[in-house]
Amino acid sequence: MLKILSMKKNQEAAAKKKPKTSAAQIRVQKDLTELDLPSTMETHFPDAADLLNFTLTIRPDEGMYKGGSFKFSFAINTNYPHDPPKVKCTQTIYHPNVDLEGNVCLNILREDWKPVLNLNSVMVGLQYLFLEPNADDPLNKEAAEDLRSRRDQFLQNVKNSMRGGSLKGRQYDNVLA
Repeated sequence: MLKILSMKKNQEAAAKKKPKTSAAQIRVQKDLTELDLPSTMETHFPDAADLLNFTLTIRPDEGMYKGGSFKFSFAINTNYPHDPPKVKCTQTIYHPNVDLEGNVCLNILREDWKPVLNLNSVMVGLQYLFLEPNADDPLNKEAAEDLRSRRDQFLQNVKNSMRGGSLKGRQYDNVLA
């Protein structure tokens, strides 16, 4: 009888040491198994044990950002899917919907987030920003104004910035793949 009690105590102690899987981790695991990413997108997990922090690389194969390689960091809090993931561009890029600090303006990452949305929705939304930048909801107002009123100049600025050039005194990262 003492041996059974001792075994039970050991099992309880082992269970306490083992980290509990949060609801967010379970949902992220489900989202990741259901991902259907095109060849233009790739995820990377620096720590295989940490599914809540990873990067996404987008390499548009069409549009004005074609030929670039854009990296985004994802940080998912424990209240996911009730809260959207925090997404930042890790490079300085010239884009109406990405500011110079890497913040991303995508409606489903803010007011339009719903728990039924998943990581695939966010990733597809990010890719869409490179195909159709949205000048009507900008974070980079200068880029948005150029896109709206001087489209040819905007296209030149995109090409120059993607090569690591500078615009109006700001240096951009070379993102050419």
